[in-house]
Amino acid sequence: MNADRSTVIAERIQQRANEIFPEVVELRREIHRHPELAYEEVRTTALISETLIGFGITPEPPLLETGVVAVIRGGKKAANGKLVALRADIDALPLSESNEHGFCSMEKGKMHACGHDMHTAMLLGAARILVEMKEELEGDVLLVFQPAEEKAPGGAKPLLDAGLFTRFNPSAVFGQHCFPNVQTGKVAMCKGSFMAAADELYFTVTGQGGHASAPHKAADPILAAAHIITAVQHLVSRVVPPHEPAVVSIASIHGGNATNVIPSQVTMSGTMRTMNEEVRALLHHRLRQTVMHTAEALGVTAELEIRNGYPVLYNDPAVTTRAMTLCGEYLGKKNVIESEPLMTAEDFAYYLQACPGTFWQIGTGTPEPVKGNTLHSPTFNPEELALKTGSGLLAYTAIRFLGMP
Repeated sequence: MNADRSTVIAERIQQRANEIFPEVVELRREIHRHPELAYEEVRTTALISETLIGFGITPEPPLLETGVVAVIRGGKKAANGKLVALRADIDALPLSESNEHGFCSMEKGKMHACGHDMHTAMLLGAARILVEMKEELEGDVLLVFQPAEEKAPGGAKPLLDAGLFTRFNPSAVFGQHCFPNVQTGKVAMCKGSFMAAADELYFTVTGQGGHASAPHKAADPILAAAHIITAVQHLVSRVVPPHEPAVVSIASIHGGNATNVIPSQVTMSGTMRTMNEEVRALLHHRLRQTVMHTAEALGVTAELEIRNGYPVLYNDPAVTTRAMTLCGEYLGKKNVIESEPLMTAEDFAYYLQACPGTFWQIGTGTPEPVKGNTLHSPTFNPEELALKTGSGLLAYTAIRFLGMP
């Protein structure tokens, strides 16, 4: 596609994204008013299906109990059957909203505090643009409205296990996530390892209780727990290579309920985050060793349960390079910035294990940062102008990527 043609397409999409912006805003607000937790997104699923049908897009038979999958068939069918997948997550978080705008959550203890309402509305906006411009599609577009990103094992892996990519076989997959630290109108992209593998750690330290005045007659699990907390920190500084990002954090500890009683058991929990699967496996092994031997040295026993979370999110370098070019064409090169790797986790990583693609940060922030406007906060309040950016950008990326050799 020549430069003039790509400019015409970009301008056409920008105009349409601007025209449908009020409707996309209302879709986002309706989803925001009625947040649903992971695996419970029945109302949201119905809204997505009804909206797509209204656009002339028929949802595919469901692969899971919630979520929607649909295909937009291109008017310029590629000889190789090329297909691009676009994904949005649809679930909310279990916390109460503290904002004061006119479309706050109506569901007690539930809130779209991670921007999934924004992601869903953006993909719906993109779907409308794409179906209206299907004559420009040199292939098909797979729309994936995925449930349960916020709760392990997530919705991505079950969708893949149910045959999502076996049935549709995309040549690339794209996704985006709201980030309030990136200014609205910009995107931040990263080649290679972008988000961390996040594993949950659960410790149980068992000793022998006794009177606090005679600790020598007890086997103190609190002292042992303190030593375990200190000992596991050396894994990052002395086991992981200095150039490899890794974090081990113990985030909770519970044991005892009196000032003069040494308890018999202490429980702790935390997280381990890594950007390299080999480092991840090494830390699993060394963490178990450290916990067991520290406990043994202090006369107690310790059990460690490691619950594997999402894998490392690895953006295919070649696809990401192409996507950066396309985003620059649509937004202007100055609005495409490079991101550092993040230690947050995302189950979009599973798609990237099955298919080359990329996942980027879409800006929802303002020039002057607003206190409390952070992800997973009860006062998270993304800039809605990002809906226009995100809808158009997904549509443009799909059209242009399908047209590339």
